[in-house]
Amino acid sequence: MRIRFLVIVAALMAAPRIVIAQDRGAAALGEAVEGLGTSVRVLMIGAHPDDEDTQLIAYLATGRHVETAYLSLTRGDGGQNLIGNELGPLLGMIRTQELLSARRIDGGRQYFTRAYDFGFSKTAAETFKHWPRDSILRDMISVIRAFRPQVVISVWSGTPRDGHGHHQVSGILSRIAFDLAGDTVRYPRSATNGLGGWTPTLFYRSARVFGGRARGAPPPEGAIAFDVGAYDALAGRTYAALAAESRSQHRSQGQGNMAPLDDRMDYVRLEESRAASAPRHDSSLFAGVDSSFGRFASLPLPGGARSALDSLDAARAEVGRHVSLVNPSTMVAPIARYLALVERARAGAPASCRAPGMPVPVCSGAMGDFATTMDEQARRARQALLLASGVQLLATAPRDLIAIGDSAPVTITVVNHGATPVQCFGRNDESPARTIAPGDLAEQTYTLAPRGEPTMPWWLRYPLQGDMFSLRDPRDTTGTPVPQLLEGEDRVEGSGARVGLEIAGTQFETEITPIVHRYADPAIGEVDTPIAFVPAVTVRLDREIEYARADTKLDRVEHVAVRSGWSGPRAVTVTLDPPAGLAADSPTRRLTLAPGEEADLYFRVRGTLAPGAHTLSVSATSDGQRFATGYVTVDYPHIRTQRYYRPATLTIEAVDVRYAANLTVAYVPGVGDNVEPMLSQLGLHVTTVQPDEVAQTDLSKYSAVVVGPRAFDASEALRAGNGRLLAYAGRGGTLVEQYGQYGMARPGILPYPITLSRPADRVTEEDAAVTILDPASPLLNVPNKITAQDFANWVQERSSYMPHTFDSRYHAILSMHDTDEPPNDAGILTAAVGKGTFVYATLSFFRQLPAGNPGAARLFVNLLSARPGAAQGPDHQLVP
Repeated sequence: MRIRFLVIVAALMAAPRIVIAQDRGAAALGEAVEGLGTSVRVLMIGAHPDDEDTQLIAYLATGRHVETAYLSLTRGDGGQNLIGNELGPLLGMIRTQELLSARRIDGGRQYFTRAYDFGFSKTAAETFKHWPRDSILRDMISVIRAFRPQVVISVWSGTPRDGHGHHQVSGILSRIAFDLAGDTVRYPRSATNGLGGWTPTLFYRSARVFGGRARGAPPPEGAIAFDVGAYDALAGRTYAALAAESRSQHRSQGQGNMAPLDDRMDYVRLEESRAASAPRHDSSLFAGVDSSFGRFASLPLPGGARSALDSLDAARAEVGRHVSLVNPSTMVAPIARYLALVERARAGAPASCRAPGMPVPVCSGAMGDFATTMDEQARRARQALLLASGVQLLATAPRDLIAIGDSAPVTITVVNHGATPVQCFGRNDESPARTIAPGDLAEQTYTLAPRGEPTMPWWLRYPLQGDMFSLRDPRDTTGTPVPQLLEGEDRVEGSGARVGLEIAGTQFETEITPIVHRYADPAIGEVDTPIAFVPAVTVRLDREIEYARADTKLDRVEHVAVRSGWSGPRAVTVTLDPPAGLAADSPTRRLTLAPGEEADLYFRVRGTLAPGAHTLSVSATSDGQRFATGYVTVDYPHIRTQRYYRPATLTIEAVDVRYAANLTVAYVPGVGDNVEPMLSQLGLHVTTVQPDEVAQTDLSKYSAVVVGPRAFDASEALRAGNGRLLAYAGRGGTLVEQYGQYGMARPGILPYPITLSRPADRVTEEDAAVTILDPASPLLNVPNKITAQDFANWVQERSSYMPHTFDSRYHAILSMHDTDEPPNDAGILTAAVGKGTFVYATLSFFRQLPAGNPGAARLFVNLLSARPGAAQGPDHQLVP
């Protein structure tokens, strides 16, 4: 066995990648060998992370070794977050990684379009107002042409019964993309990232039965059934159990599942077939599709490539005759021969199939299918050969953050766990060989010197254009292809090393991705952290948006975090530039940062701001360079660590707001809740009371108690302590509760009954007209006069999970509705509870206040200021 290093350390996008640690061993080898010779592809299409049918993905990808991918139109940016306070693009980063974690478990691939999830939508028509139809369709066709599936499965029907407008659009465009992916007149190469046409054969829609259906039960009419409850001996569990673990990666959405123990079936229904000779309701998903290498018989391949292609079936059979998961060394030679044949056949694709910078073949039709199939067979054979030979490859660096313009050593390690000595060569054949005995290893170290851009989510590199991610530099008018869109998110990496190998006489190259910082944590053991490229200096403010009271003296301390990514000491000058009306003490600070050090600076700013938006900025200079960006680390145990970059600027929204000087607030945080700090910035005296502290907290000292959005949904302790909240109101307090989901209709949660429809009433048009039902209500007049202007420039939505009906003891003050829908008066409900006041607000304050909307802040302060009498009807008496 001979191994030859041909190492190139670089930022890599696409890679026939080395398997990660948990994918090693007999089970991984068995699955890799089983996948040799399987050459069909299935693309599933939905709208969001967690729309996908994980049971079917696990069945096809793991059980049948079909290359199966999920195309999600969005990254779920507009959803909510059960595990943290990240919303918008940061939530999209989390949900992207949750999908990738899911795919690592169920074996699927992952793609996205550039659509930004702008929030809940009720209709396809509303969704198309946000997403340019042709832009989304071009992305979908680009993915189909890159992945080249024979089968397309739409999760959604494309009809109003899908509910969410995003779902409807997904179902509508899935069929159109299937129909037009092969049409190079309407969609030429220039419209789809340089890719030629591809015509899928079969189009299905999901017919799954939620909750499962037992084996032997009749399938839905006209549906094809899949036994997803079947046991996979290599995986050691059923496909439904794999899917449950995959689904449970969507922690931000509360999708945790237990592995089902009963039988499970899954279903799809055929809608369109282009197959020439298959019964319409054949029981096979691939009815009429030639899934063998024989479909390439008529391709004009060179003689050597044709001979190799024709020999693959026999070579695959030879691998099967030598399968031994206990003694895999017997499999090395036949797998190496299979890989050699694949590489010879693969070389037969014409040079026009490859284009610089493109991660996938660009040729169309059968030749594109051939090139794609051989690429995947080579990837699988490389993986199988590495597993069978016991060769482990690692690429490690001494630290996880490497500054752009700096350098760091990267060590490539070859470990021989196999039974045969390994010869390791240097970077060229003239280098002396070294024999690596079984159990030994060899290392070579090279210098990595990153240039260009920092490591960040590639779709966030440029600003949003409306509700679409901009995947190219806006100055690029040439239509440069976007390789990350075509390669698939599961193969996009920030770093890697290419290694040339020769095993059992077969030479090939593979990638080790990502390069990692490998160290031992005393508590948990080995930790492998992917490296990231960062600016030499970063500077970050705590927030992007803050409130201040307009025309009121402001005296505030702004925290600035300055970090060095450099490997040596770094002299840095930090300057704060306040807006007109504010002045900073010592606006310029000088310091020297040690390697990797983060320093905390505090700038006191004082002055007065007129109503409106004002910008404060911070910058750092070092070694003649100016730095004005920083990053927020997004780190959860179930996903890879990521960094969200943002400018070191702060928008201060000065709000004309009044309130009583003695107003004190207890805030019980909810889900994805960033409201409390915004209230504090207005000068209110706010104390955070965690949900499990409510039962032990003396609430009587607070003028108002606020319960955050979905807090009751997320906290059993809060539900158990709800009696204390209602008792607080009964004794004369003001209790303000923000919206919750269906659990709010349970007896005892709210003081008086409400009902919620399914699906719940919402107002998703953020600019929907707001009708004031009770102009004299103190909630609209004290201490701030609320007008139509206070409802201007709201973001994403007006209101969520609005009561459909409510007890007559509630008093409604606002009415609103989406286009062509009946009014709903439950945006704000108020009621007398004993001596106090209860307010139930389903308006989306949790989005508006963190976005810095001034009107939402003024209205919220009025809710906090409610006093007995506020809940009465139009003839109430105002409390002075």
